[in-house]
Amino acid sequence: MPEGLRIDSPAVADGAAIWRIARDSKVLDLNSSYSYLLWCRDFAATSVVARGADGEPVGFITGYFRPERPDTLLVWQVAVDHAQRGRGLAGALLDGLTAKVTAGRAPITVETTITPGNTASERLFLSYARRHGAAVEQKILFDAGLFPDDGHEPEVLYRIGPVGR
Repeated sequence: MPEGLRIDSPAVADGAAIWRIARDSKVLDLNSSYSYLLWCRDFAATSVVARGADGEPVGFITGYFRPERPDTLLVWQVAVDHAQRGRGLAGALLDGLTAKVTAGRAPITVETTITPGNTASERLFLSYARRHGAAVEQKILFDAGLFPDDGHEPEVLYRIGPVGR
């Protein structure tokens, strides 16, 4: 974790800050502010925030275990406040999240989707796989034609695993 920051579980009171970080990223599909409040309530065990010295969130990862594949953690969103970028925070959050959810359990598979051309996310997840000595599989999960809004790129599924020992 970069100096001066700490990893923590999100609380409902963090929902507004997480929504703002997602909005300000300019690359994430922004969900309603209400959904981030629910996420912090219902999926805090499979999500993390990075807190600055003042305790406010400066980055987050939201995730959940897939109901039909309880050994698969889907990483939903990763975002870091602009002022904290370039410090390795996203990688530290991803490592911290998987350490948190694999404690006392068998290795898991991590899934995420990345749109083509999102090189920052590709680098993040491929370097994560290398650090953990895990294989990576890629395939299109949702073709662009499935999205009702014009211009949405396809979502490529990255399956990384096993991770956690």
